[in-house]
Amino acid sequence: MTPADVCVLSRICYRSRRSRDAFVTVRQIVVAAVLAVMTWGAVAAEEAASPESTPLPPLQVHPQPYSQAAFVLVPNQMELARFHFGPTLVRPFLYPVRSPSGWKLTRMGHPHDPVSHSHHNSVWMSHADVNKSDFWSDRTQARIICRQVVEYGEQPANSAAGLAAPVAWLRGEIEWVGEQGVPLLKEERRITVQLLNVKEDAWLDPQSALSDGYLVIIDSSLTPATENPVTFGETAFGLIGVRMAKTIGVRDGGGRILNSQGGINEKAVFRLPARWMDYSGPVALGKHAGITLLDHPNNPGFPNPFHVRDDGWMGICLTLNGPMTLEKGTTLKLRYGLWCHDDIPNSDATEHVFHIFTQLPLPGGQVQR
Repeated sequence: MTPADVCVLSRICYRSRRSRDAFVTVRQIVVAAVLAVMTWGAVAAEEAASPESTPLPPLQVHPQPYSQAAFVLVPNQMELARFHFGPTLVRPFLYPVRSPSGWKLTRMGHPHDPVSHSHHNSVWMSHADVNKSDFWSDRTQARIICRQVVEYGEQPANSAAGLAAPVAWLRGEIEWVGEQGVPLLKEERRITVQLLNVKEDAWLDPQSALSDGYLVIIDSSLTPATENPVTFGETAFGLIGVRMAKTIGVRDGGGRILNSQGGINEKAVFRLPARWMDYSGPVALGKHAGITLLDHPNNPGFPNPFHVRDDGWMGICLTLNGPMTLEKGTTLKLRYGLWCHDDIPNSDATEHVFHIFTQLPLPGGQVQR
């Protein structure tokens, strides 16, 4: 073999090695690309499956600016109720509270006496005599102050966990500061909103999911803030009040009051004991809606008297029949409910909702009576 032949052969071998190396590189790129596509597909499939493995709660509570929180049915972006808890308020309250069709069921203040009844804050909790401090009216320095909301939560229906319907809730730490500026009570308040129709998927048909209305449940735990006992004096005013929309009132709109004993309107229900009180009336032309205020069998004095007026307000009287004293280290636990509904329900329908309300689990492991 001549030197020229060796040179030619060397060039051929060199080119062969470059071709082989190039082939190996291309093959590696192809393999890497295939693996990348397979990995992306697996991730995409996992992400696509995640909404099924972790269902989204259709009922949610959304913190808002200016110390507010809105309970929202997300599929149709409908705000059911809003909690106001700013530290400068005289007391926390819920406003608005809406019917399943979206009509406002409550108002702020008395429609004919907005000055002396400015304390009618839609749905609120207060009392006219706590160690002689008046938390009911707006004419004193007593204040019910929400120091902070410590929990927001929501959960979709989960039959395996014993939750038949979607719920959303918040939990606040509240202080009752008397007229002398001294804290009298510490309160933990939990507000829960729960749908009642367990047959309908709220994501697929939110309006049908609201067809049976919804519950607002208020759980309150009250404890003396100091070493001294706290006495709730005898009064008709406290602990919960509801100011209905003007047109729902018997006097202004031709509404109707009905209690669990069958009494109709103020004369037949005023300051009488009952399990529940329904206040329903017109909200628009040809449309009716209302709220049923529910006492609970675990509350002291159940069934308690209701203070109800034809002018559009109702409340449950905790101490109308006599004072109640909380000693150091004791806790007063209360549960109230509001059934927010369309139309004007009869006694049987309301009694059915009351039964559901009394069967719901109590917070803190309390035992149903």
